[in-house]
Amino acid sequence: MPLQKKKSLGQHFLHSAHYLALVADAAHLEAGECVLEIGPGEGTLTHELLARGAWVTAVEKDHRLIELLQEKFTQEISEGRFRLFEGDALHFDISKYGESQRYKVVGNIPYYITGALLKKFLSAEHQPGTIVFLMQKEVAERIARSTKESILSLSIKAYGRPRYVKTIPRGAFSPPPRVDSGVLAIESISRGNFADAAQEKRFFELVRAGFAQKRKLLKRNLEPVLGKSASAAMQRVSIPEHARAEDVSLEKWFALAAF
Repeated sequence: MPLQKKKSLGQHFLHSAHYLALVADAAHLEAGECVLEIGPGEGTLTHELLARGAWVTAVEKDHRLIELLQEKFTQEISEGRFRLFEGDALHFDISKYGESQRYKVVGNIPYYITGALLKKFLSAEHQPGTIVFLMQKEVAERIARSTKESILSLSIKAYGRPRYVKTIPRGAFSPPPRVDSGVLAIESISRGNFADAAQEKRFFELVRAGFAQKRKLLKRNLEPVLGKSASAAMQRVSIPEHARAEDVSLEKWFALAAF
């Protein structure tokens, strides 16, 4: 009897061999690389990752799927190439990888925790080198393609390079979601854009303040943080007086944080 999908977990399983291969390819895996898979579900993407020689650690929240995955990947588990943890990926302890071990994160994730998962891994002390997620198409496009910025797009670009890989139609999933999905790859992840932790903290403080009230001019939104110097700070980094937060480039935000 087929497994009944849980709406509460945002389960939309992908079975198309073509699209599964595309997602795995987007991670540019080499044999022996470590991958953390979020929500393996029935293991279709897991199979693609393992087929490329990756060593996979998977985190699955649905208890009903644990035994299925253990049986499906018995050999890989015995070889040490596949580890399975039951639990919520948002609470997964990334330190299990060790301080020096590089890893990539891949997953067909529930739409409703997209932002939380991106924040967890991008802001982690031990960051992955690459993230490849299937997410709502409109969200992926706003991050990688839109000419207007947002807190989410700036937060991602501050740490890595987002790349819109491909649209996956809703009909490729079981059950189909209400919207199409987009494959988003975030590459070259690091804290290289920040001189230190203080500048990193300042950057996000300013970005959050800048978008506090979207209809207001950036200067007005920054005044609670920068006070009377808001106008001078913007002028020094060549941000127009009447600019809104969504029109300010990442480079200008970095310059503002260093002011």
